[in-house]
Parts: sequence; C-alpha cells; structure tokens
Amino acid sequence: MKDLGTVLITGGASGLGAATVEAVRDAGGTPLVIDRVAPPADVEHVLADLADSAATEAAVAELVERAGGALDAVFTPGGTDACGPLTGVSTQDWERVVKVNLLGTAAVVRAALPYLERSHGKVVTCASTLGLKAVSDATAYCASKFGVVGFTRALAAETAGRVGVTMLVPGGMHTAFFDDRDEKYKPPADAKLNDPRNVAETVLFALRQPPGCEVRELVVCPSEESSWP
Repeated sequence: MKDLGTVLITGGASGLGAATVEAVRDAGGTPLVIDRVAPPADVEHVLADLADSAATEAAVAELVERAGGALDAVFTPGGTDACGPLTGVSTQDWERVVKVNLLGTAAVVRAALPYLERSHGKVVTCASTLGLKAVSDATAYCASKFGVVGFTRALAAETAGRVGVTMLVPGGMHTAFFDDRDEKYKPPADAKLNDPRNVAETVLFALRQPPGCEVRELVVCPSEESSWP
C-alpha cells in the first residue's frame, strides 16, 4: 500500500478536515494543518485565515519547512458559508465565502505546487454537491464551489503528468458546519448525512493511487442525498 507521506490539510481542526487528520495519522502519514483555531490532534499546525491569501501561502511555506522541506499531498476541505437571499447577506459575508472556499483553495495549491512537483505528489480539492447543482439562498456558496470545480479541472489539465489532481464532491455530513445557521437552513433532525470519517477514507483512497493513476472526480454523498444529482 502506498505510503501517504506528509499531507497538508486545511480546516483540520474540525469536520472533514479533522477526520482526515486522524485518518492520515492512523495510516502512518504525517498531517500538517492550517486553520483559524488549533486542531484537537497533536499535529504540526499554523493558525491562518484562508480568506487572507498571503497569510495562507506563508502558512504553507512554514509548515513544509517544519516538515523538512518535503510535501506529498494537499487536501483542501476548509470552508465556510453564508446562507440567505443575495440581498440579505452582507457584501463582507458574501465575499468572505468566495475568499475562503475558492481563493483560499487556490492560495494553498499555488504555494504547495513547487513541493508537489518535486515529490510527484497529489492535490485533492473539496467541492460540493452544490458545486454541481444550485439551490436558492446559497449564491455565495454555490459560486465558490462551482469555482472550485472549474479551478480543479483546469489544474488537472495544467499539471498532467507532474501532479495528481482529484476533486472530491461531498454531500451533507454530520459536522459543525451547520451549527451557526438559522434553523431554516439547518438539516432536519432526521436528515441522513454521512459520517465525515467515512468520507475521509475516500480521500485516502485518492491519495494512495500509484503514479499515473488518478481518481479525477469523486462524489461521496449519503444514499438519499437531495442535492445529488
């Protein structure tokens, strides 16, 4: 089985990011974390806001330096949301979603690419079922995740043969992602959502593919996911 090596994970303090940190550690890999808060796991991390591209790129460089200058993979599940009608969400909140979800993803990958090209490593981005299907009151989130779809597909074409690129498209998961929403934007109590630990295992599946074999796009959602297809 392929050694995972050193894997940089955004949003590694909670949700899918934290689940992937544990999965990487359990598999013998070395996770590195970028988040606004410290992760619960005892791993190398840098506190940074993905909405700040310069700080994000500096965080990547610092973590790789701490890891001895080598990086084998990047996974970018760190994200945020701002639900509501377009005219009901402040400009600041709306633009923050795009900065974190799309521009933050690009900043991490941009900073990591020189290391990944040396290691022939892998990038796994994190889109969403709402990056493929749009719904009301989610213009910021859909715009950002549709952007991740386009970014990832273009990145795969640009780095073909040098860096492996996979786009993960997760559906709803049991995480704290929904906690700060108004009740009408939260999943119902009986919603059938995925365990993020199961989704994390699919990330490892993509990372373990041998050179030249890539999982280009991977949809992982609950079997009764309403936003897919």
